[in-house]
Amino acid sequence: MPMFCYQCEQTGKGTGCTQHGVCGKDPEVAALQDLLVEAVKGIARYAHCARQQGAKDPAIDGFALEALFATLTNVNFDAARFQTYLGQAAAIHDEAKALCAAACQKAGKTCADLGAPVRNAADATIQKRIAALGDTLTGLQELIVYGVKGAAAYAYHARVLGKQDDAFYALLYQILDFVAANPTDVNALVGNALKTGELNLKAMELLDAANTSTYGHPEPTQVRVTPIKGKAILVSGHDIKDLEELLKQTEGKGINVYTHGEMLPTHAYPALKRYKHLAANYGSAWQNQQSEFDDFPGAIVMTTNCLMKPRDGYKARVFTCGPVGFSGVAQVQGHDFAPAIAAALAAPGFPADAPDQKITIGFARNTVMSVAGAVIDAVKSGAIKHFFLIGGCDGAKPGRNYYTELAEAVPKDCVILTLACGKYRFNKLDFGDIGGIPRLLDVGQCNDAYSAVQIALALAGAFNTDVNSLPLSIICSWYEQKAVAILLTLLHLGIKNIRLGPSLPAFVTPPVLKVLVDTFNIAPITTPSADLKAILG
Repeated sequence: MPMFCYQCEQTGKGTGCTQHGVCGKDPEVAALQDLLVEAVKGIARYAHCARQQGAKDPAIDGFALEALFATLTNVNFDAARFQTYLGQAAAIHDEAKALCAAACQKAGKTCADLGAPVRNAADATIQKRIAALGDTLTGLQELIVYGVKGAAAYAYHARVLGKQDDAFYALLYQILDFVAANPTDVNALVGNALKTGELNLKAMELLDAANTSTYGHPEPTQVRVTPIKGKAILVSGHDIKDLEELLKQTEGKGINVYTHGEMLPTHAYPALKRYKHLAANYGSAWQNQQSEFDDFPGAIVMTTNCLMKPRDGYKARVFTCGPVGFSGVAQVQGHDFAPAIAAALAAPGFPADAPDQKITIGFARNTVMSVAGAVIDAVKSGAIKHFFLIGGCDGAKPGRNYYTELAEAVPKDCVILTLACGKYRFNKLDFGDIGGIPRLLDVGQCNDAYSAVQIALALAGAFNTDVNSLPLSIICSWYEQKAVAILLTLLHLGIKNIRLGPSLPAFVTPPVLKVLVDTFNIAPITTPSADLKAILG
């Protein structure tokens, strides 16, 4: 079956992958993922109806989050795992339908027939909807679906740490029920896209609360970024619970634990800093992992996206967790990292210490707000002229040097906030400080866009204005569905004048882009010099 996928920024020719995914996804996995998304939509219709009658089932909620998460870019490439998910989806669909029927009967109502599960992959393709509805309507539907996927990923992480909210699930199923009905009203589609931003805000709030209540608020921390002699395990991805469990199980075993990619911010959490063998950060962003993992002399644990096809040189040393999967790669079961630990002990490890080099992280909202008075005074005195939020996803596609060049060109009387793996374009550069306030403030992971928003809202409150009137410019880099969810959250909050790059999503057609431009003044990036001139005048 020919595939079609345009859910990420690297999509083939900027229009869609049709033979094989640039990410490494093959047509079979692409078809199974599309089928699983349709299956979750079908489940959501009955779960939404049941919740309207006051009935719910945590098993349905948990499955919906994990199934959606598994379909994100660079998470799971294992066809066998998707067949298992689809089998579970069929059973969950029946449970949701029975739950709905029982709830309706109890309420004295007749439960509507909301359709059977989509079982034919040909009926789940995006091409079929494009042929029936056209690019714009299909693109708006997919914009919602991709945002929901991103929100589900964040909610999954929060759920692992015990944080959930019925209001989140109610809105999740309401949005999926809407899109499952194949809507064609443009205004309703745009409205639900913004509701998806609201959904993701709830997810990020949950995850922020989960992380900070479990591990404490991040604090400014110097992190080593060069290797130390000894046995080694590398942890990549986003799931802090996985890292914590690995740290517990490796304590006293003579293994240094290194973070990679979006795990860098974990070094700033007080509860994790107590583990002395949380040694350093290794490497850079996700798209460099094949060469960096090849050179890493230990075991590698992938907790979430972004997984790339493992090379044969290190494939036997890779272990995946949760929704992450790749055929032939060992899967960690129930946070039991014994196989990964054994692989690390069997590997040579680093033969000697590299020269010590450190960077400073940990400028989440709690830290920044604790010195808000100094920041506000610096703005009022003119010492700080402008704030730039330069962050988001990194990637391999040409054009991302823009973010390095932009950061370097930002005037020295301006402060740069950054987050997510986009920071790797410039986070090892020395930007100095303004009166003791570092010019580069690393806010954290991509979900810590919540922290950045809270910082902006606090500054707006201090100056008795709104975020759009602050001397603040947001320049986002996007790659996959969590970035879509964050963008929709910013739009839901009414934030305007966002610059987005390195290219616009293929599923955003010119008419949809016009709506975004007219309503929010969203714009594609151009060149660093032109954008700086437009921002600063």
